[in-house]
Amino acid sequence: MSQPTPEQVVLGHRAALNLVRERVLAFARTAWRASASYRDADVARLIALITPRVQAGQLQVAGLTSAYIATLATLRNGVLVAPAPVDRMGILDARGTPVEDVYRRPATALYTSLADGKSFGDAVAIGLGVLGVLIETDMQMANVRQARDSYISQGITEYIRVTSGAACKLCISASSGVYSSDHLMPIHPGCGCTTQAVTSGMKFTPKKSGQVSIRNHGEIGPMLTKPGNAFTGPSAYDASRSVEQLQTALDSLVVSAQKFSSVGTEARIAQLRAEIASRS
Repeated sequence: MSQPTPEQVVLGHRAALNLVRERVLAFARTAWRASASYRDADVARLIALITPRVQAGQLQVAGLTSAYIATLATLRNGVLVAPAPVDRMGILDARGTPVEDVYRRPATALYTSLADGKSFGDAVAIGLGVLGVLIETDMQMANVRQARDSYISQGITEYIRVTSGAACKLCISASSGVYSSDHLMPIHPGCGCTTQAVTSGMKFTPKKSGQVSIRNHGEIGPMLTKPGNAFTGPSAYDASRSVEQLQTALDSLVVSAQKFSSVGTEARIAQLRAEIASRS
């Protein structure tokens, strides 16, 4: 039986990662859409339902990445290379933020959207979008962290970014360089890149398209951005709005809270009030 080529292994790995990611996303999206409401108890139930699937997916991605890197090493060296172990806590706690807090953010986005005058249906869709980004990012964080650990365990000192045919300009630009194995590969929301070890005699043709910056995100680690972009949150967003806009958002949220109260809603109301008071 003939052995697969490295190119076939890369393609198979990418397909396996995509399958895990899509299964977790499908489950989470179904659960989110099926919720009749999004009050505190509903959000807690959704978090308890979704996060175990996300964490199982993270560990599966890490295991697949470890096996992928070991397979390429086996083909390269001609001897069996065992997959590196998966650091369970290193994968699951990579953000350094409690998973319950991370996966409450879709609900916070929903409440904020209601405060901004969005319809309930639109607010639910916005929360769903945030949920999808979180899951995709957590899957890719597991991939790049395991890749780093696997390369270090094999004594590999450098690796390259391997893009797919549908790669974005950020990833194509970032694939023009070589990374040190003790550094995480920079990612971005929706990133589907993989890695490959740099070895002697390896042919590597850099690809260039546009510019890219690497910024460190407090939870995610190194991220690809367009030059000049920075990470912002509600505080930065509020600071860019007029007092009249903030008051309109506050009034809308207070009305919504009468029918749709939650800890997240009250926190957002307090945040808006504090921003308005700081302008007085």
